[in-house]
This record gives sequence, C-alpha cells and structure tokens, in this order.
Amino acid sequence: MALTVSPFELKKLEDCLLNTSGDVPLHTRFRALFTLKGLKSEDAVKIISKGFSDPSALLKHELAYCLGQINKTSALPILEAVLRDTSEDPMNQAAEAMGAISHPSSVPILKEFLADPERSVRETCEIAIAKVEWDNSEEGKRHRSSKDDDVPAYTSIDPAPATSGLLRGAPKPEEVSEDTVEKLKKELVDTNLSLFQRYRAMFALRNIGTASAVDALASGFCDDSALFKHEIAFIFGQMLSPHSVPCLLKVLQDTQESEMVRHEAAEALGGIATPEVLPCLREWMNREDAPRVVRESCQVAMDMWEYENSGEFQYANGLIGSAPIAVA
Repeated sequence: MALTVSPFELKKLEDCLLNTSGDVPLHTRFRALFTLKGLKSEDAVKIISKGFSDPSALLKHELAYCLGQINKTSALPILEAVLRDTSEDPMNQAAEAMGAISHPSSVPILKEFLADPERSVRETCEIAIAKVEWDNSEEGKRHRSSKDDDVPAYTSIDPAPATSGLLRGAPKPEEVSEDTVEKLKKELVDTNLSLFQRYRAMFALRNIGTASAVDALASGFCDDSALFKHEIAFIFGQMLSPHSVPCLLKVLQDTQESEMVRHEAAEALGGIATPEVLPCLREWMNREDAPRVVRESCQVAMDMWEYENSGEFQYANGLIGSAPIAVA
C-alpha cells in the first residue's frame, strides 16, 4: 500500500522542511521530515536531499538517517557527496545510510574512509561495509527470503542484524534465559570482537527487550567509542523502556560525554516521555553553555514528549490540514 500526495502537499512539506519562510521551528521541520520518510517515494528523496545545505548538524544527521530508511538507490549520490565533504560534522549518518540501502556499489566508496581521521566516520564505514556484505551472504539472503510470519517488533533498517536466532521480533521473555542475556552482554562489551559483531549483540538485546536486557545495553555506555554509545542511546529510544531513563539522564547531563551521544540520549528521553524527563530536557534546551546539537535535540525531544503525552494520532503529521492523502 503506497501513499500518494499531490504536488501542493509535497511543496508544503518541502517548504516546511527547508524553512523557506525562515520562521519554521526545528521540531516542526522534523515532523515534515518524518512525514516524507513515511512516503518512501522518489519525490521524498529529492526533497530530503535538498536539506543538506542547512547549518544544523542535527537536522543533516536526521536527513541522512531518513534517506537510508527510505531505502532507494537514488539517494546514494547525495549520501556519497555528504560523506566526502570534510567540512561536514563527523556525526553525519551518510555512511550508515549507505549501509542501510546496502548496494554493493557503495563498498569501494566506504572502504576509502576506513582510514579517515575521524573515528566515528571510520567506525561507521566499517559497520556499513559489514552490513552490505552480510546482506549478500547466504545467511542474509535466507533471512530476506524467509517466509516466517512473525511480525518484526521493529521496522527500522538497522546498521547490523541481530545475532543469529534473534533476527526476528521480540521473543517472549520466558523464551530467553538470563544466560543468553549475559552471553550477549559479554559480546556487547568485548572490544576484541569486531564492531559489527558487537552491534549484532546490541540489536539482539534490543529484540529481547527485558529489564535485564536494558541493563546489559546500559553497560555499553562505558565504552570509549562515541558511535557505539550513540547507537545504544538510539536503541533505547526505540525500546521506550522507562527502565532506561536513569542512565539516559546521566548521559545527557554529562558534559564530558560526546555531543553525538548526548543528542541521542535527549531524543530517546523525549520518546519515552516519563514525567521526570521533562525538567531535564527543558534545562538543557535553554542552557547557553550547552552545545548547539544538544540544545536542538532537547527542543525536538520536548516536542516528542508533548506528542507522547497528547491525544495526537501520529508524530509524523506534516500533512495535517492538507487535502486527504490518497492510498494506492
């Protein structure tokens, strides 16, 4: 089932995302962006690709993420251009998005950046290459062609598949032993393993989803890789477990922590939307000494918090007030 929108509606989304009026709040632009992501169309790719001239590193980070999730090869040229632009903030997700699209032609480009001066770029390319290779492996092909009727718990295209045996949606708690969680935790924090293997353990723990799995994931915040920790925070935003709130608050308030990690912690907190989250988000949104990406993430997270505590039907509501959307 595909959504079709009129040229007028697309123009409205484009003007909102690109802030052509100059007075569109960042959180409103995010809603337009995620509305475009939901369309999964070539028009959406073209509009999103225009946003990389924006000065907000946070917005560009999300633009790249959404292009990866739309999963169209037409986005690869702009993602490659962003990856090659050394003036871009190294937190950009262009390489990860290329891994999500998973076209073999991206591998030689990604390999060029395995020696990049920025660690987060090197590591993202390492994982993206492994993801493309896995997708084209026998295991990956079997997974894609699986006739398993189980509905995945998470519909995102992840930077790595969960550990074998936990590729599908969340298992029932009684189906997962504490020994399994402990084994995955050891893999998660084992720096002798490849990042891709550790990511697989990370997403397996996400799929398990229990309180002990949350605790195991939280142990990864002791790692020295900002990219690794940022992915854990992102996963907590997917899981929406109140059990993760204390460690996320600690990350957000740690001024020694990487901006990349703190920004993901803020957005995760906005999605979880428990009462104790709001004062912290408000504080860091308004603190003049906070990095821009942290302030902006808290602004977006405040909007997410308000949405989660409202009666709104959906967050990506950039077409509310437009003519009805046709369903093809």
